[in-house]
Amino acid sequence: MTRIAKITVGTLATAALLIGGGGIALAAQPDSAAITATAAGTGATATGATGTAAAPVTTSAGISSRKAVQIARKRVPGARVGKVEREWEHGRRVWKVELHRGAWEYDVYVSAKTGKIIKLKRDHDD
Repeated sequence: MTRIAKITVGTLATAALLIGGGGIALAAQPDSAAITATAAGTGATATGATGTAAAPVTTSAGISSRKAVQIARKRVPGARVGKVEREWEHGRRVWKVELHRGAWEYDVYVSAKTGKIIKLKRDHDD
């Protein structure tokens, strides 16, 4: 094989590994990362639904991230989802759902166990 052919094959193999590895890394990330990626414009909706319909992340005896987003959006209708993270709040496991509506940012803390809203913060979005 000529040197140019070897370089081309090596480059294509590296590109294939990077593309395949990126898909595996994205699939291994929790649902909140997928939602963040969708907000960045990867072609999916803001609720995290993609063409491949990834399964929502759930806690051992609680609600999924998708359900937490539904609960938060009922509380702040017409808002778009920024990101979803699992956190601890007042000694409880919660889903923190970041929503944006107009010039405001809402942080809705939904209990991962019961689905109740634990806390709601509203800040002016800069």
